[in-house]
Amino acid sequence: MDLTQHYNQLYEKSSEAILAGNYTLDIRINDISDSRFGITLLIRPNETIKANIQSFLAHLKAIDPEQYYYPDSDIHITVMSIISCYEGFTLDKIKIQEYIDIIQQSLVHLDKINIEFRGVTASPSALLIQGIPTDESLNNFRNKLRENFKKSSLEQSIDSRYSIATAHITVMRFQEKLQDPKKLISVVEKFRHYDFGEFKVKNLELVYNDWYQKERNTIRLADFII
Repeated sequence: MDLTQHYNQLYEKSSEAILAGNYTLDIRINDISDSRFGITLLIRPNETIKANIQSFLAHLKAIDPEQYYYPDSDIHITVMSIISCYEGFTLDKIKIQEYIDIIQQSLVHLDKINIEFRGVTASPSALLIQGIPTDESLNNFRNKLRENFKKSSLEQSIDSRYSIATAHITVMRFQEKLQDPKKLISVVEKFRHYDFGEFKVKNLELVYNDWYQKERNTIRLADFII
């Protein structure tokens, strides 16, 4: 997949929808009864990239403070949603060590992952930082995870919602009616090709998480140094 082309197409389609008022509100962000949980293998960006993201978000907050903005603690790149969040999933349903073992096996031949974060794109319900791996290492690792989990008998739902191929970071979700869609898109346009930074991934985290990766609902299950 050509990620730059993918992000461009997503932005063109979604920005048109947002300007036309055809965006989607996420009404469950503050629902304390939301019991959708799963397990995810993820990457946390470094402090420089997070600082650049917060600078972008500050511009958005100035024009529309009522939306949902990700704090530093929740910012992440999904490597693989191993068990996609669903109602009532709890850790006692699985043997965590068996999942850790498969991830370790999949890491054996992994080269270093390097990701550039350049520009902003949108979906009909959120704003995303465009992550672009500099080579095929992340892709190859994801394929190895798919192969090894599908050979196992463990509960998993890899690719059940969609086959992950990007390295984006979701940074803002629409939770209230947008105050001024034109102003929002004008801010996004200023950051459309902004260089948020590049970093070499040093470790991965396996976590038990809610739908939004909120820190207060997250349990770190394992770290993997790469």
